[in-house]
Amino acid sequence: MRFCRAVLVLVPVAFALGACGWLAVPPVPHGEPAELPRSRTSTVWDDGAGGTLELRADGSFTAGDVCGDYDISAYGPENEPRSGSGTWDTDELKGQSSVTVSFGAGQVTSTYEVLRDGRALKLWTYVGDPDEGHALCILTLR
Repeated sequence: MRFCRAVLVLVPVAFALGACGWLAVPPVPHGEPAELPRSRTSTVWDDGAGGTLELRADGSFTAGDVCGDYDISAYGPENEPRSGSGTWDTDELKGQSSVTVSFGAGQVTSTYEVLRDGRALKLWTYVGDPDEGHALCILTLR
């Protein structure tokens, strides 16, 4: 009897928390995790809001107002689109590649996961804490 009462109380609470987003993480963009060789990664990526990320074969990059998960400062604007240059590298795990960009001084970084949606490739990351319902940053080939 006690168990039934606990279930009757806990189930609605769990649904309410899920509806508020407390138990739900924003879904990842459509597509499957993919491996992407470094040679195919070095190109220009576009965030759909005017931001670009040019990854060069020599491991350098240039960004122009590109979205990302930067967590720049607790005292200033966090995760705002960022411009600048620096270095990038890939992490190639079996079945899933990721790209990390590092902006020069201070080493502000953002890591993007690789997805394949049909023939289209995407780089993506959560912006800020996924539990807080922030938008996703999705980069596509230009």
